[in-house]
Amino acid sequence: MKAEIVTIGDEILIGQIVDTNSAYISKALNKIGIQVHQITSIQDEREHILSALADAEKRVDLVLVTGGLGPTKDDITKQTFCEYFNDTLVENEEVLQHIKHIFKTYIKRDPLPSNLQQAMVPSKATVLKNAHGTAPGMWFEKGDTVFVSMPGVPYEMKHMLRQEVFTRVTERFKRPHIYHKTLLTYGLGESAVADRIEEWENNLPSDIKLAYLPSLGRVRLRLSSKGTDEELLKSAVDAKMEELRDMLTDIAVGYENETSLVGRIAARLEQNGQTLSVAESCTGGAIASEITDVPGSSAYFSGGLIPYKTERKTTILGVDSTLIEKYNVVSAEVAEAMAVQCTKLFETDYAISTTGIAGPTKGDGEAEVGTVFIGIATPEGVSSSEHSFGNARERVIRKTVNKALELLLKEISKN
Repeated sequence: MKAEIVTIGDEILIGQIVDTNSAYISKALNKIGIQVHQITSIQDEREHILSALADAEKRVDLVLVTGGLGPTKDDITKQTFCEYFNDTLVENEEVLQHIKHIFKTYIKRDPLPSNLQQAMVPSKATVLKNAHGTAPGMWFEKGDTVFVSMPGVPYEMKHMLRQEVFTRVTERFKRPHIYHKTLLTYGLGESAVADRIEEWENNLPSDIKLAYLPSLGRVRLRLSSKGTDEELLKSAVDAKMEELRDMLTDIAVGYENETSLVGRIAARLEQNGQTLSVAESCTGGAIASEITDVPGSSAYFSGGLIPYKTERKTTILGVDSTLIEKYNVVSAEVAEAMAVQCTKLFETDYAISTTGIAGPTKGDGEAEVGTVFIGIATPEGVSSSEHSFGNARERVIRKTVNKALELLLKEISKN
């Protein structure tokens, strides 16, 4: 079966907010065997909403709408749904009491008339409880198509989707099993990976699809299939994935949702009872952020510094100023000194350092924009590597983070 997601709100179309709801809904639907056929973003405007609903009804079995359910005049979704389904608004007593309860318990004031108006719902709709807000969701059926309207506030939508929508969807529709398995690789680009596995890819069974999902410094390889026999489906995909991993053993990190590059680093450090620190200049704390995103990172991550200005590398981190004067702040020598000093300052076994020019201007460095030196200090010594990551600031920073973690894992794995 197919679904379409419709997001309502001018704030999405003008780029004021990012549409995270569609990504969440798509991923959640896929887990229960529903393929998202299309994602549409539209204005909070009557004709646009009516047109989107009519078009979606022709294409899919399930239409999930988010947004436009607030108490203000620009939120017109309920009224437009009434027009589409030839319906009228009626007051729902349960919703009304829920609104009053929220205002009395949490907001500590009486609701405004506009807030109470949210208890008015289309008479033909099945009302979906909003445990975390005042705008109820709505479930409509027209012919073979189900329409669901949910709030645009992400945490309200997510809870409603899990608690109110999925139970009804799984009861209403017969769905195939969809199975994905994704291999994480680092260090080779998409074309290089594709070249290595070309013959294997050409011989994949027709019901198993391979997708390349490249990002800066890493490539995810996803195998997907769908069918009625879940065990047979998983067995076939898993077998092919094992073949793929064996072919890419030198760059394979693990499987998405099971591990990550940082996860493997964490496991190694904890297993060996070792610690890590970072001294980041051009990456501005991005490496530390990635490390501390993993729960329990305090067991092995001691901390870090961001000596962004050149003089802070000497006054705080303790890098010899003569090194900077002789070799320049963006150099192998300075990167290595930063890493070594970091291990001393934080008393750690390992340290990552970055010094480079992310752009758009050169700043204190003499090298070209995109030039980055990464230092890795270990119990056995220190090493550095030079990289050229282009002239787009975000790309330079992201590629530096990925490469630094990749190099650290290689060093840790030697022990």
